[in-house]
Amino acid sequence: MNPPPSANRNSGPREQVTLEFKRNNLLAALSGPHSRHFVRVEQRLDVKLSMRGNLVAIEGAPAAREQAAIVLRALYDRIEGGDDIALADVDAEIRIAAHALTDTKTDIRSGAIKTSAHKITRPRNAAQAAYLDLLRQRDLVFGIGPAGTGKTYLAAAYGANLLYERRVDRLILSRPALEAGERLGFLPGDLKDKIDPYLRPLYDALFDVIGAEPCMKMMESGIIEVAPLAFMRGRTLSRAFVILDEAQNTTPAQIRMFLTRLGEDSRMVITGDLSQSDLPSGPQGLAEALSILEGVEGVGVTRFSEADVVRHALVARIVGAYAVQDAKARKVRGKGE
Repeated sequence: MNPPPSANRNSGPREQVTLEFKRNNLLAALSGPHSRHFVRVEQRLDVKLSMRGNLVAIEGAPAAREQAAIVLRALYDRIEGGDDIALADVDAEIRIAAHALTDTKTDIRSGAIKTSAHKITRPRNAAQAAYLDLLRQRDLVFGIGPAGTGKTYLAAAYGANLLYERRVDRLILSRPALEAGERLGFLPGDLKDKIDPYLRPLYDALFDVIGAEPCMKMMESGIIEVAPLAFMRGRTLSRAFVILDEAQNTTPAQIRMFLTRLGEDSRMVITGDLSQSDLPSGPQGLAEALSILEGVEGVGVTRFSEADVVRHALVARIVGAYAVQDAKARKVRGKGE
């Protein structure tokens, strides 16, 4: 088996360092069910972990030991603060620790935002931290990149944070209900039933960052609104945080209409993946908006890559494989022209 990427730079004698944690009762959560959290750290960082009482010994090369210690302390602090830890959180802390060792000026963990009384959302890599910083600074932000990078999830989380801090009155999320392969008319139910499947990813993000019950209450009162893009025409959205998701499926006229909905004391986020358009001629609206608006004062753009995918590790490899294939296809087309 090939060593993990980090093992290549962790040359040096394999020695041992021991960490001591105050609360012995939290160590089970730290190691995870069947020690799966420890196993993940061992696999990714080429170290060996062993636990005895409130002590955790780390054996490995110096750089690997240092990174593993940062990861374990960060996870312990989160558990002590009441967080439930999953493997995705372990992976995130490994990425953050690697970044901390190479960039001492940027603290990714400082980007955590509160989305409800009991919910905190944290960036899981440097790109996500930069994205959240841009959301804080600009009135209009584009989040561009492949699936699984968290661009929509973090936009929803930041909107929930603004609601929680009462800096906006409403959170509005929209998507184009594009008929990709099946026509809406053939779907069962009334108009809401036909449209809801297109909006389900937005509901999922909101339920996760706010909680299902409080989210449903805010939706019933109109504080949170999830609607198809077509429903935005003719509106002026004031004191609102507005998200347009899947913008690669908008025409130039649609995205221009959406952009001009921005009202007083409002902010807007537009997310999309230029490689995943369902439009017959590709992502015309999003591509055109980026070419026109990038560099305009008050507008920010974050571009994610396959390296920033925070879903299953295989997703990043899938995205990367398709990116290579797309590059080859463009090269062939260029030769043909």
